[in-house]
Amino acid sequence: MKIKMVSWNVAGMRAGIKKGLWKKMKKIGADVYCFQEVKAFPSQIEIDEKIKKSYLDYWNPAKKAGYSGVATFSKLEPKKIIVGDRDNDWDDEGRVLITKFDEFTLLNVYFPNGKKDKGRLKYKMDFYEYFLKYINNLREQGEKIIFCGDVNTAHGEIDLARPKDNENISGFLEIERQWMDKLIKNGYIDTFRMFEKEGSNYSWWSQRSGARVRNVGWRIDYFFVDESLKNKVKSAFIMPEIEGSDHCPVGIELEIV
Repeated sequence: MKIKMVSWNVAGMRAGIKKGLWKKMKKIGADVYCFQEVKAFPSQIEIDEKIKKSYLDYWNPAKKAGYSGVATFSKLEPKKIIVGDRDNDWDDEGRVLITKFDEFTLLNVYFPNGKKDKGRLKYKMDFYEYFLKYINNLREQGEKIIFCGDVNTAHGEIDLARPKDNENISGFLEIERQWMDKLIKNGYIDTFRMFEKEGSNYSWWSQRSGARVRNVGWRIDYFFVDESLKNKVKSAFIMPEIEGSDHCPVGIELEIV
């Protein structure tokens, strides 16, 4: 069985719906959608009838209205759903939603942005470290890990259009990139780089100065799998042609026997 999964920071679910989100979901035709930065409570969203019939939807909204939040829409019914982690403040900002299936555990994650100030950068780095320990613990318990979302860091110079100009900007700081090195050393695979080794492949563009038209962007949205799933990944892709947010969808196709 082939499963198509898509991750997309929609920069506001209500705004996305006004821009045709439901039609875009039908066009893309994924089995699982992981949305970040939904900026809404489920009660504020009227789901399209065809989408409602095809997908189960799960939410972890931020406590603060109009901020952050993640949602997962799945044609496959998970055996277990975990909304964040009750021992951590993930729930306050609606950053993690976990759906567990027989073949894998999927984590939909909206990682913090560290650009605001040093306090938010520390929060981001603490979140990174806690997250890595968390997924390592799941893996030690025998779970096969897939995580996706807006990681808010471009890993290498190949992953943004102007690396030299952004060396001192959160999202491309050495400390953030070193954590991504650590992630990979821990056995998690950047699926897009399994298939595409070239640059100029981005998933986010500033809304200033026509950056998207000129493709002056960053690749900060990812699908990672642990090594046990590497051979199950049949393709990975970025969809810059799909508009509606300052991010575009990214995805993978997984072959599950």
